[in-house]
Amino acid sequence: MKYVPDTSVIIDGRISDMIRTGEITGDLIIDLAVVAELEHQANQGRETGFAGLRELQTISELGKEGMINTIYSGDLPNIHDIELRRVDSIIRERARKEGAILVTSDNVQAETAKAVGVEVLFIESQKREVKKPKFEKFFTEDTTSVHLKENCVPLAKVGKPGNQKLVELRKKPMTYKEVDALAREIVEFTKRSRDAFFEIDSKGANVIQYKNYRITITRPPFSDGLEVTIVKPIKKTKLSNWNIDKKLLERLQNEAEGILIAGPPGHGKSTLAAALAEFYRESGKVVKTMENPRDLQVPPDITQYTALEGEFEKTADILLLVRPDYTIYDEVRKTRDFQIYADLRLAGVGMIGVVHANKAVDAIHRMIGRVDFGLIPQVVDTVILVRDAEIKEVYSLDFTVKVPVGMKDQDLSRPVVEVKDFFTGEPLYEIYTYGEQTILASVKEAKKGKKRRKGRIEKMLEKYFSGDIVVGRKNVIVYTTKDELKRISPKTLKRIEKRIKRRIDIELIG
Repeated sequence: MKYVPDTSVIIDGRISDMIRTGEITGDLIIDLAVVAELEHQANQGRETGFAGLRELQTISELGKEGMINTIYSGDLPNIHDIELRRVDSIIRERARKEGAILVTSDNVQAETAKAVGVEVLFIESQKREVKKPKFEKFFTEDTTSVHLKENCVPLAKVGKPGNQKLVELRKKPMTYKEVDALAREIVEFTKRSRDAFFEIDSKGANVIQYKNYRITITRPPFSDGLEVTIVKPIKKTKLSNWNIDKKLLERLQNEAEGILIAGPPGHGKSTLAAALAEFYRESGKVVKTMENPRDLQVPPDITQYTALEGEFEKTADILLLVRPDYTIYDEVRKTRDFQIYADLRLAGVGMIGVVHANKAVDAIHRMIGRVDFGLIPQVVDTVILVRDAEIKEVYSLDFTVKVPVGMKDQDLSRPVVEVKDFFTGEPLYEIYTYGEQTILASVKEAKKGKKRRKGRIEKMLEKYFSGDIVVGRKNVIVYTTKDELKRISPKTLKRIEKRIKRRIDIELIG
C-alpha cells in the first residue's frame, strides 16, 4: 500500500501511532511540501511546526527499524505557495500521481481530495485522556503563577490576590534545554488532551488553555529568550463569598446593566466577574463571555467566546444573534474594546467589563473620548473597584442638567454626568463639556476652590473678564457679556493670546 500524509495529520502525531499498530504499512510517501510548511511554521516560532518536525523524526526512526518504508518526494515549494496555502493542493496532486491513499485529519482536504478522485483515509482529530503534565508539580494550593525562563532562576508567585510574594523554586537557573523540553511537552500534551487547546499560535508566542491553567510560551525574536509562564487562579468563588452589601446586591440584581469592574492586575477582578456570571446564570439569565484567552472559571452552561477570526467586532455580531441577557467582556483595554462594549450595551445587552485601573475613577476616565459624552451613563451605570480580593469602592453614574460645581453663572447650565458614591449618594466627580473639551472634575476640589495647574492664565484673564474661564491645551474659552467685551480691544486680546500661547474663544452669556 502507498500512503501520502498531509501536514494536518503529521502535526496531529497520529501517523507514528498507526505505524506502530500496523494500521499503516508499506510505502509512506512524504511530499517535500509538508517538510517546507512545517519548517516555515517552526521558523515563525509556532509550536505546531516544531511538533510536526518531531513527528517526522519519529517516522524516520520507525523507518530505520523497518516498520515502514519512508520515501521523500516532490519539489520544495516557494514561499508564495506556503503563504497562499497551496501546500494542500500540492499534496493532493502527489497522492493522485502516486495512486496512493491520502491520509489527513483536515475535513476540507478530505472532501476536496474525494472530489478529484483521490482515495482518502480520514483520521478524525481525537483528544484523549493523558497523564498530568509535569508542570503541575510547580504548583501548591496557594501558587497563582509560575515563571520559567532560560538562564534564570525559576520563580513562583504565592499568596492570595493583593498579598502575594515571589519565591524561588530553586537556586540554580534553568537551562535553555530544560525550558525547551517543558515547552515541547506542553505542546504535545495539548495535542493529545481533550482538556487543552491553543488560544493563540503566533510567530514567537503561543497561548494554551488547559483546564484552569493559562500557559504562555514565548520565543525569540518576540521575547529576548525562551520563556514559559503558567497562571492559575487559586480558587473559584461565588458572589456570596464577597460579603456584598445588601443594597449593592439589589442593584446588581435589579438595576445594574452596564458594569465596569476595575482594579490592578492580580487583585481579583476576573474572579469577581466569574462570580457575577454564575450569579446571573443562577438568576435565570442567559450569560456569555468574550475573552482572549478564555480563562474565566465559569460553569459549562455559560458559553465562552473568543475573538472570531481575530476580531471581537465579529464576536459581537454573533452575540447579538444569540441574544444573551448578560455578557462578560474580560479585559476591556483598547479604544475598540470600549466601543464594542458600548455598542452591545446600547443594543440592550447587559454588560460586565473588566478594566485595569488603580482607581475606580480611572476606569471612567478611560471611556472619555472613546464613548460619546452623552452616552456614558447609558453605557456604564455602576463601577466597582476591586483591590486585595475585596470590593473597595462602588460608583453610580447619573445624567442631569445643572451648573457644574465651581462655576458661577446660572446661564452655564449644561448636561452633566454625576459620579456618586453608591453607598452614601455623595457626588464625587462631574463630567461635562466645555466647547470641544470633555472635563472630568473632582467635586471636592472644585468646592474647595483649588487652582488648577493653569491658574496663571486664568488669573491673567480675570483682570478683564468676570465670567467663567476654561483653559484647554490649544485654546481658552471665556464666558462674558456683550458690555464686558466692549471694554477690551481686539489688539489687547491678540496681545494676551500671544502671551498665553493659546487662542481665546469668546462665548456670550446674558
